[in-house]
Amino acid sequence: MRQITLAGNTTVITGAASGMGAELARQLASAGVHLALLDYNAEALASVAEDLPGTVTTHIVDLRDDDAVTAAAAEVIAAHPRINALITCAGSSMLGSLEQLTMEEMRWLMDVNLWGTVSITKALLPALGARPAAHITHLASVYALAAPAGRVPYSMSKFAVRGFSEALRHELEGSTISVGAVYPAGVRTGIILHGRYAATIDPAVAARAASAQAAMYHTEPRDAAARIIRATQRRKARAMVGREAGLIDALVRLAPVSYWRAMRGPLRQATDTTTPVT
Repeated sequence: MRQITLAGNTTVITGAASGMGAELARQLASAGVHLALLDYNAEALASVAEDLPGTVTTHIVDLRDDDAVTAAAAEVIAAHPRINALITCAGSSMLGSLEQLTMEEMRWLMDVNLWGTVSITKALLPALGARPAAHITHLASVYALAAPAGRVPYSMSKFAVRGFSEALRHELEGSTISVGAVYPAGVRTGIILHGRYAATIDPAVAARAASAQAAMYHTEPRDAAARIIRATQRRKARAMVGREAGLIDALVRLAPVSYWRAMRGPLRQATDTTTPVT
């Protein structure tokens, strides 16, 4: 499968107002890539876009709203005739055990992480298919490979993104569109610190768990973004990001049932959402 050329064409990025999406936008813009940036946070998205060179459009959309996604996709397509890449970065985290979380809280996360990814992909598929070669990169997570305690809805959503990516890749086999999933581990974007937690959890306990998780993150966003861009250009079906990602992937392959025994200790504080802060 031949690589795609991103420079001179348009890449669409969701979740572009912060974190991984914003870093991808900066690196791609500096490389001569036209950009269509999507996010629900208008102010933050404008702040990212104003510093970028080249052709950049911004589109405010709540990815949980299918009609709004369809309208935003139409805007993007009208403004950018040469869309050959989509990178879905929009997402959030959620702390809490199944007992602590409500169904509403878990559905909210699934709507953001999974259905938002599905909706924008479906809406842009015709435009991507019109190009001689195009690639879709979905950001999954190492928690789409291994499911830790205390992260039930997050792992559910990311395992589902993984399944969506793989099924869609098989569905589009033989077409001009390729599909891949990226599995980041421990990227210092602040997602866990700014993510949600069950309303029943003491905020101090949630902050302690989030800080413990963040302390385990070692990969700089610029390095992760460069890896994601390479995977997109090379139309990779599967790419690991961060030094822990390959280790977790290997661990799950070697011990598909008992891998949690090795992960439980290092993640003990990050998954503790019950012990009071003293």
